[in-house]
Amino acid sequence: MKVRYFAWLRERVGRAEEEIALPPHIETVGDLVGWLKSRGPEFEGAFENAAVVRAALDHTHASLDTRLGQAQEVAFFPPMTGG
Repeated sequence: MKVRYFAWLRERVGRAEEEIALPPHIETVGDLVGWLKSRGPEFEGAFENAAVVRAALDHTHASLDTRLGQAQEVAFFPPMTGG
């Protein structure tokens, strides 16, 4: 699965995207966030307040309880503001 990071998430994890092989127990966006946080301090810092991080599966907004299913890409980004 391709994982993409935008804005301050990209800065904190130190990369814009990566290809990962999901462990079998990862079923939801929230599971993925929890697993990513376990990968090191840069991920722990990026996802320390997962409630403010937004996600999209294959370009469709998703919540933490959304199942990953057959998605090819997940993107994480901070909340957007208008102006």
